[in-house]
Amino acid sequence: MGIKVLLVAFIGFGGGITVGSGLVALITVLGIVPRLMQLSKTYRYIRGYEMSIILGAVIGGWMNLRNASIGFPAFFLVPIGLFTGIFVGMLAAALTEVLNVLPILAKRVGFGEKIIIILMAIVLGKISGSLFHWMYYINH
Repeated sequence: MGIKVLLVAFIGFGGGITVGSGLVALITVLGIVPRLMQLSKTYRYIRGYEMSIILGAVIGGWMNLRNASIGFPAFFLVPIGLFTGIFVGMLAAALTEVLNVLPILAKRVGFGEKIIIILMAIVLGKISGSLFHWMYYINH
């Protein structure tokens, strides 16, 4: 039993590190925070941006692990939905602005002519992860 718990903890920690690193890499490569500061002319609030990102990730992850929910009155949901929509819209705009991240990354790593392998690895990883989730966690 002890080895099983350690293995699950190790896999969970590794998954968390992977997802967290991916999020940080995405935010860094896309240049979301510097672009947001440039557009809003709020360079002096850089610590606020940093703390917001860190606290949002930590609190969101903790609430997800604890299966917590917050019961807000209906009039609070409108601004929350508005800010969520703004965030998703800004993220989509940033993604379309730097859509060529994958070819640049492949060229820098040395896989410039083998980009199809990288794309297939991403697709197959997503498919197998989704299948594992649905077949193991949903059915048990």
